[in-house]
Amino acid sequence: MDKLKIIPLGGIGEIGKNMTVIEYGNDIVVIDCGLSFPDEDMLGIDLVIPDMAYLEANIEKLRGFLITHGHEDHIGALPYALKKLDVPVFGTDLAIALIQNKLDEHNITHAKLKTIQPSDIIELGCMSVEFIKTSHSIPGAVALAITTPVGVIIHTGDFKMDFTPMDGEPIDIARLADYGSCGVLALLSDSTNAESQGYTQSEMEIGKTFEHYFDRAKGRVIVASFASNIYRIQQVAEVAIAHGRVICLQGRSMLSICSIAKKLGYLDIPDEHIVDVESLKDYPDDRICVITTGSQGEPMSGLFRMANSSHKLNVGYGDTIIISASAIPGNEVGVAKVINQLYQKGAEVIYDKMADVHVSGHAHKGELSIMLAVTRPEYFVPVHGEFKHLYHHADLARDMGIDPEKIFILNLGDVLEFSDESAIITQTVQSGGILVDGLGIGDIGNTVLKDRRILSQEGVVVAVITISKSTGALLTEPELITRGFVYIKESEQLISNAKEALKKAAQKFAETPRHDWANAKSNVRTTLKNFLHEQTKRMPLIIPLIIEI
Repeated sequence: MDKLKIIPLGGIGEIGKNMTVIEYGNDIVVIDCGLSFPDEDMLGIDLVIPDMAYLEANIEKLRGFLITHGHEDHIGALPYALKKLDVPVFGTDLAIALIQNKLDEHNITHAKLKTIQPSDIIELGCMSVEFIKTSHSIPGAVALAITTPVGVIIHTGDFKMDFTPMDGEPIDIARLADYGSCGVLALLSDSTNAESQGYTQSEMEIGKTFEHYFDRAKGRVIVASFASNIYRIQQVAEVAIAHGRVICLQGRSMLSICSIAKKLGYLDIPDEHIVDVESLKDYPDDRICVITTGSQGEPMSGLFRMANSSHKLNVGYGDTIIISASAIPGNEVGVAKVINQLYQKGAEVIYDKMADVHVSGHAHKGELSIMLAVTRPEYFVPVHGEFKHLYHHADLARDMGIDPEKIFILNLGDVLEFSDESAIITQTVQSGGILVDGLGIGDIGNTVLKDRRILSQEGVVVAVITISKSTGALLTEPELITRGFVYIKESEQLISNAKEALKKAAQKFAETPRHDWANAKSNVRTTLKNFLHEQTKRMPLIIPLIIEI
């Protein structure tokens, strides 16, 4: 008999890279297809996407991608997935428009994008899927109710319970409760804010904070926000216009997403109030509002370049900077650096630790409790968060009366199988992260990253040794080329001694049969490595270059 399977390929034990497989028999649907941004030690890496080997191996079962909303950590990997997996993608209008924009950048023209509305039901193989309206920091967010032959799975997507949302359409609690009254087999619920007590503030609340800072601002007001936070951008624009300020949008993603949101009717800023950066010189500072990217301290973002004076619009005394976002885990250092640079420029900086200039898009414990109470699941799987978030969410579920043996904190690749009477983790499939570096996808592994870390921390030393092709005898003095290790003019004695050590090591070529010169080359590397470590306590990347003449 076929078993229902839940397999997380991303978004478990991490922030971002969300992807969950739901499988029964010959049918697979995939919830979201997101990316994450590299850790500090992933030098040169642009982004990280889920390992999709399991989907590629089961492509004949794949029925489609179900997208909960249009944030990068839920749609960002689709261009990479759709190059190999030619299946439909279902999402609300803004999510689909943002996906189309990404696919255009990747020159993907064959994608089957399907726009749905909240409350729509679609059939995919043996499963039916209902899209349920939720609230989040981007329009068009939905939860998913997936009816399978074994039971109903509800996946919340990213959500909060904002009963006075900017779009006037709160989360459809009634529909979720309908499923709860009929019986929910398993709930997969957003855990991002599972450590936070109480309830998430409404988006409406921070409008008062913006009013306060616009009232007291004497010069330009520059607001940094996520480009996808359409509600926040709308709020800032309305306050700016009410204060007689023109609006300048900065940042490539800000311009792109705002253009899409305006076309779909999610953003309403009259064109006569929007100016480009070159036109700002025609307005006094107290009539200017800039809305920019860079709330996470991203290099090359609008705010980052303003802070380090590489932007057409550089900040200074009299400017009020409002960072309307909280730092994503891992970005704290970058955000703090930008804030410090802004203060050095003489600007006044307002950020989330000082004032209510940001409202999270993720449910706090109070809302998570409501979700558990209305859906009344038999099994519970916390998703979307680091392990500390998952464990806090699991504790909450236990407190809400769910049997601890029916709560599963999964690892990436775990296969959670359901039968009529039980659930159990049966195996693990290939999972993890695929590193994207420029046009390279998955060709950068741990070995390359290790070399990059060594290069960035210890430098590189190239040992050039010229030997006789016939006898292996040393023909010239060994040469040492260093980069990022030591300054040669100040380390002449060290270099001289290292060359002497290399001479002795090079004698092995003359003493060793030609077919075994690989060992002699290895001896050169080991000799130089040991010598330099003994003298400097550093371990640069050693590259022996043997020239045979």
